[in-house]
Amino acid sequence: MKDYNLTVLSNRQVSSRYWHMILDSSIIEEDIEPGQFFNIKSTVHQTYYPLLRRPFSIYLINDDALEFLYKVEGAGTKQLTTYQPGEKVNILGPAGVPFSIKKDCKKMLLLARGVGIATLAALSQKAAQMNIDIYAILSARKQDDLLATKTMEKYCKNVYCVTEEDGTSDVENVREIMHDLIETHHIDAAYTCGSKRLSMLLQKMTKANGITSQVALEEYMACGMGVCYSCVCDVKRQGVIHTVRSCEDGPVFPLEEVVFQ
Repeated sequence: MKDYNLTVLSNRQVSSRYWHMILDSSIIEEDIEPGQFFNIKSTVHQTYYPLLRRPFSIYLINDDALEFLYKVEGAGTKQLTTYQPGEKVNILGPAGVPFSIKKDCKKMLLLARGVGIATLAALSQKAAQMNIDIYAILSARKQDDLLATKTMEKYCKNVYCVTEEDGTSDVENVREIMHDLIETHHIDAAYTCGSKRLSMLLQKMTKANGITSQVALEEYMACGMGVCYSCVCDVKRQGVIHTVRSCEDGPVFPLEEVVFQ
């Protein structure tokens, strides 16, 4: 993990709540993997507020560019929208445990909700390069929030979109879609991000079907370096519950280990 000043190539609003930032990453030396994150310093124009960096999962990884899809909610992300092409943004990373893909994986299921879709986009990008058949279920409050659908369609065999807006995002409907995909395509591995409710559903279904699964947690991170312990979560290993840090021990965990509250 290193500190970099990267040039902004693009930073534009793509929906009512989301922005898409692209940074020139040609100077980054480390390997960057799906599921990892960068701590971005959002302060600009000689201000120190907000003081803490903001953690962002990687949307897409290209040869000389990093892409981030972020939701504007607080002071940090609001200031991030003020960055213009050509300006420098300070980032720290890559950090965290990435997703892992077994070499013998042939068919993959992705289950994501909201901004969690962006986290799984980079995974679909890598899996497609490995010639893995990918089936994705994307959930959101409304159609306007299904921002990465076209990206996912580029890499996936099939993409199923469900929203609260059209009444299709309830657990039972998602369960039926997942059941059909597992039965029809004999899924080897499953990955999820963005919803504890959907993660719990996937946890039950993958356990019942003997499918390897992983989750990228979205716990609040203050320091992003394992110092403050604001991002702790519980995992169960060999019958014993351990409290671990999402930023250091995750954010990606084996789904069967995570204890959801």
